[in-house]
Amino acid sequence: MKIYTKTGDAGTTALFGGSRVKKYNLRIESYGTVDELNSYIGLIKDQEISDKIKNSLLKIQNELFTLGAMLATPPEKETLKSGKERLNIPKVDENSIEFLENEIDKMDAVLPQMTHFILPGGHQAVSFCHVARCVCRRAERLSVELNDQENINNDILKYLNRLSDYLFVLARKLSQDLAVEEIKWIPTKQ
Repeated sequence: MKIYTKTGDAGTTALFGGSRVKKYNLRIESYGTVDELNSYIGLIKDQEISDKIKNSLLKIQNELFTLGAMLATPPEKETLKSGKERLNIPKVDENSIEFLENEIDKMDAVLPQMTHFILPGGHQAVSFCHVARCVCRRAERLSVELNDQENINNDILKYLNRLSDYLFVLARKLSQDLAVEEIKWIPTKQ
């Protein structure tokens, strides 16, 4: 199979189910941003961090690939004429969201209470978490806008919202694991 098809040379791409849209279509922006997020999570996973966290991040990367496939499927193409589901893969669902919540709770239980906003930084792994969190929030905003135009599975929105929380708590946990001081934001008058 060749990596290039030349079918997108005129600025369009195919959604799951075959319909073609412009490459700047909001649906493409949404799942393209999820793909960007997945790449940043790969950067976090490649850092010197615990195998447990790496395994959680791998699970999340797989979930994001699924979520991207869900976003790449327009509502009118979700089922075949026979009523059978066209996208024959496991979906991001309540179990996926609960996994993130459980991971957040476990990390949060061993972290000091937060008393200030925290500035991103202190270690490359921590910074990658904050970049991924910001990309996740952008993916969420785009998906919310897409949902306003045409309904998408609500679990997509919940998952992205919870994942950004997970990435924030992971940044704090990695700061602790790597013995890096969290940088508190303390507003000063100038």
